[in-house]
Amino acid sequence: MPQYVDMKVLLKVFINKSSIHTQVQTIMDKNEVWGTEDTKYWLLKAVQMIDLTTLAGDDTQSNVFRLCMKAANPLSSKVIHKLKLSQNVRTAAVCVYPNRVSDAYTALSKLELNKVINVASVATGFPSGLYPLESRLQEIKFAISQGANEIDVVLDRSLVLMGKWDQLYLEVKEMKDACGNAHLKVILGVGELGTYENVYKASMVSMMAGADFIKTSTGKEAVNATLEVGLVMCRAIRKFYEMTGSKVGLKPAGGLKTPQDAINWLVLVHNELGEEWLTPQLFRFGASSLLDAMVKQLESY
Repeated sequence: MPQYVDMKVLLKVFINKSSIHTQVQTIMDKNEVWGTEDTKYWLLKAVQMIDLTTLAGDDTQSNVFRLCMKAANPLSSKVIHKLKLSQNVRTAAVCVYPNRVSDAYTALSKLELNKVINVASVATGFPSGLYPLESRLQEIKFAISQGANEIDVVLDRSLVLMGKWDQLYLEVKEMKDACGNAHLKVILGVGELGTYENVYKASMVSMMAGADFIKTSTGKEAVNATLEVGLVMCRAIRKFYEMTGSKVGLKPAGGLKTPQDAINWLVLVHNELGEEWLTPQLFRFGASSLLDAMVKQLESY
């Protein structure tokens, strides 16, 4: 992990918006998966990369327990039988607010799956990030003390918009230190960063500071995960890998509703980063209703 912001990486960043859109369309056209015989296999892969999420103001112990049950058994017995699956399919994680982490950890422990399904918690003043750094760091430590082993932090987007890259780096680095052994996923809030250049730069600074994943959105912005912003983030991840040899994961979140959305993201990542990135260790979906849509699609086969 670099010990400083390498400003040379940030100085000459120019992204042609229309070119990005054209490139995404070309990738989709050249890699048609949806509607082919392989569709169901890609969907099964996608199910295992979901961070099954509930981030509602009325979350309770009981609906977090139901979420964990769904994460443990996302497929119906009908689908398991029809597709002749020989091993259990589970989501990669459940994602909740800090106050609900202990509920999720307890539920997964009762199911004897707390070492199989990760417990992710949003933190650091989600979704705005506009809180004092000390309270944001305490929130990370609290979530980990309750049983979280993955922390989804949200950037202070104002630092990106003002170009305060050194301060952004130091804040993310402190968040990484507060995580200890827990994985750090950094939410960029792409819909509020203004430009693709800012998305790229925020991605690079977050990775320099120790992010294990970079994540598109909180799901609360007007614009969330798009394939175009995904392409920009993939290029940043690839550049960082070329610079350091370190692999950083990608997590699109927000606006993912259909099975085809999921497959399109897998195609994009496969094309830009390679098949080795298509594992739960390096790719996740932040989603709630997406799982139901994919299960319904699998039942149709």
